[in-house]
Formats: sequence, structure tokens, C-alpha cells
Amino acid sequence: MTDLTRDEAWALLTAYNKEEFHLLHARTVEGVMRYFANKLGYGAEADFWATVGLLHDLDFEQWPQEHCKKAQELMTSKGLDPKLVHAVVSHGYGICSDVEPTAEMEKVLFAVDELTGLIGAAALMRPSKSVQDMELKSLKKKFKDKHFAAGCSRDIIKTGAERLGWDLDKLLQDTLDAMKEVEKSL
Repeated sequence: MTDLTRDEAWALLTAYNKEEFHLLHARTVEGVMRYFANKLGYGAEADFWATVGLLHDLDFEQWPQEHCKKAQELMTSKGLDPKLVHAVVSHGYGICSDVEPTAEMEKVLFAVDELTGLIGAAALMRPSKSVQDMELKSLKKKFKDKHFAAGCSRDIIKTGAERLGWDLDKLLQDTLDAMKEVEKSL
């Protein structure tokens, strides 16, 4: 099975993930990856980028101590495209995986995974509970507050921006814009 349909990818994800938080994060990252594929000129590959985003935490709910390693095992055993497996596993580079993100898509996933969590947490603190009225200035304030959403690694986000050759403000603004678009469909 090299190409997964959206329904097949969702079935795979939900076979190992039941918690609404994890499913929402997967759908958010799926949408953000689709947004970036189109924004960066990879529109023809947008479905692939989205699938990688949807499946990136395939193993996290059940096997957090084996994150990325178990995903690689599960996906390989199902005969999935090695390019898909590599992309999913590379988002944990230097944390729980030694598979380095090399393609631009992999670098985007590495950069936005933690950042989508931070932006989502910041949205919940707003009266609107939405990213629609969030501006870069308020996001940067939350980013600088180490106590806010402490589980979202600022170092990983910064490293992600560096790997892409982007300044941090560009990564923050573009990801915020992506989440504004994605939120409408969630």
C-alpha cells in the first residue's frame, strides 16, 4: 500500500488513537501541512503533505516512550511508502528519532508540530477561544512566556525555523495564518 486515501489514513490513525485531543491535533497538523504545501508551491503534493501531518503522531497516544520508533514499525509492517514513513519519523529528530528531516516538507512538519500546540493553547486563553482574532504580537508574547504551554518546546520551534532558513517571525505568522484557515474546517 503506497498511496493512502484520506479515509485509509484516518482509519489507521483512529486504530491507535481515541482521545479527542490527539485526533484534533492530528487534523490540525494535517490542515497546516496542506496549507504550507500550497503556499510553498507543492500543491500537487498537498495530499501527501496532509497525510504526513495527519499520521505524524500515529503512535504517541499508545506508545509515548517509543514515539516515532513504533510508528516506523507499524507503518513499515503495513507496507506503506518509505517516503511517508521517513517523513513521519523525521519530525522527532533529535528528540526520539535519529531520522533527520531532509525534504522541505519534513522540515515544515518538524517546525510546525510544536508550534500548532502553542498556538492552540494561546487560542484557548482568548475570550473568543479562536485563532481568528489572534495577531502575531500576542502570539510572540505567549511564545516568550516560558511558563505558558510549557510542554511546547520553544527550542524545537526555533530549530525548525532555522532548518527552513526562515526567521522566527515568518514561521510564527505563516503558521498562525495556516491555523486560521484550518480552524474554519475543524
